[in-house]
Amino acid sequence: MRFGIVVFPGSNCDHDCYHVTRHVLGGEAEFIWHKEEKITGIDCLILPGGFSYGDYLRTGAIAKFSPVMKAVRDFAEGGGLVFGICNGFQILLESGLLPGAMKRNESLKFICKDVWLRTESSETPFTNQLEAGEVLRIPIAHADGNYYADAETLARLNEEDRVLFRYSDPYGKTDASANPNGSRENIAGIVNEKRNVLGMMPHPERCAEAILGNEDGRGIFESILHHVQ
Repeated sequence: MRFGIVVFPGSNCDHDCYHVTRHVLGGEAEFIWHKEEKITGIDCLILPGGFSYGDYLRTGAIAKFSPVMKAVRDFAEGGGLVFGICNGFQILLESGLLPGAMKRNESLKFICKDVWLRTESSETPFTNQLEAGEVLRIPIAHADGNYYADAETLARLNEEDRVLFRYSDPYGKTDASANPNGSRENIAGIVNEKRNVLGMMPHPERCAEAILGNEDGRGIFESILHHVQ
């Protein structure tokens, strides 16, 4: 299995993703520069966290015009797995590969801390090694993580079981006190209709090995490996 990690000017979690996929999980991995127009020999594309193109204008708004994004779109439409983390999630929203938009955190402050996530579905390539209802502790680091979608879109996401993660307390309760940024319905991660494109704000690549004191993010990457292999 081979991961491709897309690198935009301003990406700063690309090496973290490379380390986890190659050195921790033992897969193959390569970086894909943002000017590449073709993607071949890849099983899963990762759009990592960071500040693509400085996030000037709006998070992910410039990256969606990057040459590589047409290849990313073609890859996704062909059934390939695409995994956007934090800024990668914002890029997927701006590109229309996932529905909704991202607003400033309700507090208007950058937030960097561990949060709890309730796994909502194990029926995807990204969560098949997790249990529905399983609670994970995963860090966030963002200023624009306030997920917004209109009522019709939210209803559709819920009906189609496309919300994979919600912010919760350690026991899985998803109320306002567990919501770090004001996201609608505590949403932290969603998939597309085909269930092959995932976007999530928390950073599983930062908690996937014991030396870091937390391996809760590992199950997401292991799910991808299990699906492909």
